[in-house]
Amino acid sequence: MDKLFAKFANATARITGSPPAFLVCVLLVVVWAASGPIFKFSETWQLVINTGTTIITFLMVFLIQNTQNRDGAAVQTKLDELILTSEAENDFMGIEKLTEKELAAMHARCVEHAKVAQDRLEKVSAVRESRKNAKAAPKAKRAPAKRPAAKNAPARRVKTS
Repeated sequence: MDKLFAKFANATARITGSPPAFLVCVLLVVVWAASGPIFKFSETWQLVINTGTTIITFLMVFLIQNTQNRDGAAVQTKLDELILTSEAENDFMGIEKLTEKELAAMHARCVEHAKVAQDRLEKVSAVRESRKNAKAAPKAKRAPAKRPAAKNAPARRVKTS
């Protein structure tokens, strides 16, 4: 039953989330609106669209929630696997089940770690930049070297008019 519902939910989510499905819905609303004068904008005419959209929305909420739950669980499982196979702290395993307060504390810890890492990065960048500038400075200060005249080279004659 679970597999059948999962297949149905996936197929329905794929189909209803497609551009053609959206166009069909727009077309239905346009046809309904155009039929208003024919039915003299009666209460029954209004009830048709209200009932139809309510039923579809009601059913789609459950399908969307099912798809979101499965996608979320799959992403969490993948992230947990990455944490387990890396040098990351295992404290992050299952944090999606923490309370808001506990999650906020974990987030604050991560923000603090990020600030420390950013400070380190800025220091490393500053050291690299100063080394780069130090290497470039002597080259800029040097005057171009004059080529010594070759020994026994004939003197250049200057033409006078």
